[in-house]
Amino acid sequence: MKPLHFLTLILLILAMIIALVPQNTTRPYKLTAEQLLTEIRTGTQFVTPDEVADKIIKKDPSIQLIDVRNPREFDQFNLPGSINIPLQDILSENNFEVLNQGTKMNIFYSNGSTEANEAWMVTRQLGYQNNYVLQGGINYWMETVMNPLKPASTSANDEMAKYDFRKAASMALGGGDATAMAPASASPATSAPKPGVVPVKKKKKASGGC
Repeated sequence: MKPLHFLTLILLILAMIIALVPQNTTRPYKLTAEQLLTEIRTGTQFVTPDEVADKIIKKDPSIQLIDVRNPREFDQFNLPGSINIPLQDILSENNFEVLNQGTKMNIFYSNGSTEANEAWMVTRQLGYQNNYVLQGGINYWMETVMNPLKPASTSANDEMAKYDFRKAASMALGGGDATAMAPASASPATSAPKPGVVPVKKKKKASGGC
């Protein structure tokens, strides 16, 4: 999808979220539409497939993968260690402690980026911390990590190193060809550093009332 078309789609989703999510919630919005749009344009919510693959292989306990597709799609295929919170259940009270916490880095994913971005926009606008989006979703994951294309022999060294890593990651995660795979020669390329995990203060329950 072209960047302009993607941004237009995101703007439409943002407008729907603002219109549909109850205004009189007990958890008031932390960002204005303009502030949220600025964050969307910078793309700081995205985590690359390479970063996620590296964390999965290292069994990094600081991440929590959240599949926002429906249960049927989740049961058919999901990323290792992920949990299923369908998009329509994002605002459920049952998921509040998972989505608004300061212990793990939540990474939403779906087939592409759109539904995961919707989940991120809702939680970000509500002021939840530590939520991100897997760039390109499962489709891009399969293309880049599980089935990487070998660069031309004249490609730059960093491109060859990235390919080596992806082939190694593919094998470690159940794909690829062990006999044809060369050892990984470098760590994955990463995007800009993500903010550190921000502790969330425990909220005191109100006493009394109805």
